[in-house]
Amino acid sequence: MKFGVMLDSHVSKAEVVVEAESLGFHRAWFCDSQMIWSDPYVAMTLAAERTSRIQIGTGVTHPGTRIAPVTANAIACINALAPGRTFLGLATGHTSMRMIGQPPATIAALQEYVRVVRGLLAGEAIEYAQGKHSAEIAFLQLDRRYIDISSSIPIFVGANGPRALRLAGELGEGWIAAAMTADAARDGMARVREGAALAGRALSPDFVACNTISACVLRSGDKLTDRRIVDQTGSMVTANLHFAYEIWLQAGRPDSLIPAHFADIWDEYVARVDGFSLPPRARFRQIHEGHATYLVEEERRFVTPAGIRASVVIGSPSEIVEQIEAMASADVNEIALIPPADFQREIFRDFAEHVMPRFR
Repeated sequence: MKFGVMLDSHVSKAEVVVEAESLGFHRAWFCDSQMIWSDPYVAMTLAAERTSRIQIGTGVTHPGTRIAPVTANAIACINALAPGRTFLGLATGHTSMRMIGQPPATIAALQEYVRVVRGLLAGEAIEYAQGKHSAEIAFLQLDRRYIDISSSIPIFVGANGPRALRLAGELGEGWIAAAMTADAARDGMARVREGAALAGRALSPDFVACNTISACVLRSGDKLTDRRIVDQTGSMVTANLHFAYEIWLQAGRPDSLIPAHFADIWDEYVARVDGFSLPPRARFRQIHEGHATYLVEEERRFVTPAGIRASVVIGSPSEIVEQIEAMASADVNEIALIPPADFQREIFRDFAEHVMPRFR
């Protein structure tokens, strides 16, 4: 099992990545959501210049805000700074697109995006279409090292639904998903393997299956209702709540899509959203306040023990090890920790000190 950190992209986060590298973390993922955080490529540049071992890449970017040749160029620039330790996470861009009032990319658009980016990074001439026009494109002047594609840049596909999962198996060097249980990971990997088989390929032994989740190491006497625990878990719990609400709303508000761990607070949360000051078409701006970054104080009441246990790995060091071993039994081989911004360093240190040594 390998462990990484997932960061709210910020131009000041190089120091956090330096510390994560010193603590033994394998990978640093930089989120891409232009209305919430700094540009990830700027943040990655600063981190790449300050580190020497840790892998650096996006977690995740998508077709909706960056055309494929631009993304291929940008990640190849990072590879020029951190050759051989650069990767690219791609997905449909759920939050990033909704934050500009647009739907996420389709699976077909993501598939085409992966095809073009992969081909360009492989140094190939690739047919590329934008609107009604298409042409065969390729990187020029590679000998001048404006970019570096001499070492492989793996592509990891973010996926939760069945079609995206099959796409990860068809085209990706890895799969990344959020807050998975062992059972969900097992089902997901079955879909990933199905996609690989349909494409006539076998998954590499190095295929990455990464669970993006936060963690909280409990100390003797801690309760899940304690302020420290809610502070360290709240942003992940409420990010999952926001996501669940949007999926439920888009589907026509069916009871079947209300997660069991949010059932007790669901009506109260819906009432909160219905009472937002912005009209329905603009409420996404209030729904995503604090998204995966900090806990909005008015939403503290929605961070319940049930929500915490469903959204993070939590417990004593031994209990957390058991939870991760259950994920490993479902072929998860990486964990990416995404704690709230204000508590990242404390959570990374706790995890590195009390949990990671058990997997060496």
